[in-house]
Amino acid sequence: METGDPRNSVPPGRSGPFFGFVGAIGVVALAVSAGPLVALTDRLTELPAAFWTMAVLAVACDARPFVPPGRRQTSAVFPSTCFTFAILLGWGFGPAVAVQAVAVAVSGWRLGYAPWRTGFNAAQYACALAAAYAVTRLGPGELFGGGRLHWTDVAAVGGATLAWFVVNYGLVSSAVRLRFGDRWWPSVRSGLAYELLSTGSLLLLAPVLVAAARASAALIPLVLVPLFAVYRMARLSEEREQLADVDPLTGLPNRKALLTEVAEQVHLHGERAARGAPDAHLALLLLDLDRFKHVNDALGHAVGDRLLVEVSARLMGAVRAGDMVARLGGDEFAIVVPRLADIDQARERAGRVVAALAEPVPLDGLPLDVGGAIGIALYPDHGEDFATLMRHADVAMYDAKHRNDTVAVYAPESDHNSAERLSLLADLRRVLESGPSAQGGETVGVRGGDGAALTPALPVRADRPARNQRPARDGGRGRSGDGPNRWLRRRRDRAEERHDDDLIEQILTGADPIRRRAARAGAGPGAGPLVVGDAEFAPETETADADLTQDAEAAVSTGAPGVIGPTADGSTAGEADEQAGHPGEITMYYQPQIAIATGEVVGVEALLRWRHPRRGMVDPGELIQVAEQSAVMRLLTRRVVDDVVEQLAKWSAAGLTLRAALNVSVRDLHTGEIADQIADRLTRYGVPPERLQVEITEGALMADPRRVLASITQLHRIGVGIALDDFGTGYSSLQHLRRLPLSEVKVDRSFVLGMAEDPDDAAIVRSMIELAGALGLRVVAEGVEDERTWRLLHAAGCDVAQGWFHARPMPAEDLVAWLSRYRPVRPAEAVSRGGPAPEGESKASS
Repeated sequence: METGDPRNSVPPGRSGPFFGFVGAIGVVALAVSAGPLVALTDRLTELPAAFWTMAVLAVACDARPFVPPGRRQTSAVFPSTCFTFAILLGWGFGPAVAVQAVAVAVSGWRLGYAPWRTGFNAAQYACALAAAYAVTRLGPGELFGGGRLHWTDVAAVGGATLAWFVVNYGLVSSAVRLRFGDRWWPSVRSGLAYELLSTGSLLLLAPVLVAAARASAALIPLVLVPLFAVYRMARLSEEREQLADVDPLTGLPNRKALLTEVAEQVHLHGERAARGAPDAHLALLLLDLDRFKHVNDALGHAVGDRLLVEVSARLMGAVRAGDMVARLGGDEFAIVVPRLADIDQARERAGRVVAALAEPVPLDGLPLDVGGAIGIALYPDHGEDFATLMRHADVAMYDAKHRNDTVAVYAPESDHNSAERLSLLADLRRVLESGPSAQGGETVGVRGGDGAALTPALPVRADRPARNQRPARDGGRGRSGDGPNRWLRRRRDRAEERHDDDLIEQILTGADPIRRRAARAGAGPGAGPLVVGDAEFAPETETADADLTQDAEAAVSTGAPGVIGPTADGSTAGEADEQAGHPGEITMYYQPQIAIATGEVVGVEALLRWRHPRRGMVDPGELIQVAEQSAVMRLLTRRVVDDVVEQLAKWSAAGLTLRAALNVSVRDLHTGEIADQIADRLTRYGVPPERLQVEITEGALMADPRRVLASITQLHRIGVGIALDDFGTGYSSLQHLRRLPLSEVKVDRSFVLGMAEDPDDAAIVRSMIELAGALGLRVVAEGVEDERTWRLLHAAGCDVAQGWFHARPMPAEDLVAWLSRYRPVRPAEAVSRGGPAPEGESKASS
């Protein structure tokens, strides 16, 4: 059974060594004290009034020890130390031990200590006094001889003070270590400075008391005046600190008090966990009120303040004794719930709070609803300090708001601002700022990124030309760029440049496994990689074709731009990037869109890819989710627009007429800058607006319809096409089709993937196609992965197909090679040939 102080108990498994140590100290204390205490009985009548005065004051002061603000009872200051040490210096060891034992018994009773703890305290003080007395006996004679304090007396008192402190603090530290194991040192180290100041001050006051006692016993009580003054000043300081810990509006504890309480409870629950107690969990509940801003805006801050006071009263009525309710500011409250067995009990407490706020609050005859969202973080499962618990409770609270729920428990997958996510965001910013969209530099040829000149060539091996580098043609200045950039220069310098058949041959060899095997057989074992534009095709590398990740890995192995391939020293570029702290590269992949009726390639969708040196290929959804939470999204959108429009210009210069679609985020549409940026890039690169298409989701429209519609309308006026992505998954599709200047809708892959097997999915897709066709909109089906689905879409009247059946997403250079091999196939021709296309290879690309 625990007494008033929970530290009276000893953790399981440690009671044997600990109580053995306590018993040993008790035996030592009795051994050194027995003789002086027996001899004291004969001296009691000889002791002067000064002694009795100090004895009474020692016991009386310890009846009410001082506990400093913000510290536990175990850090209490016992004034008896001053008086008993003075008695030791003036009248010897026996009287000092006797008075100290009585004072310890009184203070232990007042503080609710267990008997073993009171006994140990008496024994530790006896040992400390014995050590100090032994030091004083090493001196030349009696202290204060002749009524004067000699330098030898000062040295003896100083040595005795040091001996008392070392023995006392050493015994306490040893006992703490035996009780709590590895957790002993932080508490001992943090308390050392405090003990030196408080206990050391009392010990050094003892010689003053002895000197006063030699003059007159009446001077001894005067020491109570400075002691009381210090005590009173500490109390006033404590009261001021308490006022600083209170919210002035509601009277609840504030954030500072919450921090202190959680830190204390974490310490206590750590001890409970060490003892194996079942209720060793601590819950931190974070509450944020709903619609409170509306109350302030509509009814004024005075009504809002009254509402907060009423909410505070309801929260106090919903918690149990021992729980703490704090107001953090605004409409945020926190509740500390100690001694829980599991998360279910925390949920139950949160449910009580929700129920307490369910009823409207009547103010001035107007009922106000004050529901809220509660996030829960549990110690030690979700954190072991205030900062971590607070942040995780905040994450859970916003997760509840996002899901329109009332209570949520912290889950790592909901933590979009974790250290890993923040590191990823920092790397993303670095790769964007260091990539081709970095500003600055003189205009040289075609500019990449945000109008910046293309980056210079990197150093290469001496046995082959540098990547992306051609011989200088303009007075030795030279220009650098990627493969497609050479096609633009070829258009300007057509009169002096020969037709490069080798380039076409290298592209086809790099993209076709059969050609690569033949090239490898003819090149021999020592042949190096083929360099085509930005692509470095290793002869021993085969194209992977299992899933989207493997498709990206295939691009990696062939050295596609922005991904990791072999370097000159035999290591991978990813290893080199990681060694150099490089954040990797951002690149665009392109997936063809095929007109179903004719089999012609009518466009591509631009897809963002980021190969991170440590994480590999970053999931595009996670990439966008991380970027949308910060200003990095603006840099990312600028990079995507620049790269896609520039690529369209390169394709146009090479004689390829393709329409490219790119996705924009909610943040892009809200700022209103996207239309101006696209118009500027189209003009700069000379790309017709109809060659670019912007894809938006219904979720973006629902976020802020007014601002989004303004951005879309501006893009439509420029001539850029607008496509509604993920059609059928939103909330108001028909309204969007009626109001928006759309040119295309994209049927979500979740319906297309199952239409060959699920009649319901097939019926939904047919209905979408008919609806869009009646409104004059082009229909693109995503997720076309087999020939049967392709034929079903053709029968339903779908215009365009996009999916792995035709091609997977690929870098721009691989797309050129794919287009050179592609032969249009109509659905009727595919049926006449009979049977599905071989696995991993579309009939349309045969």
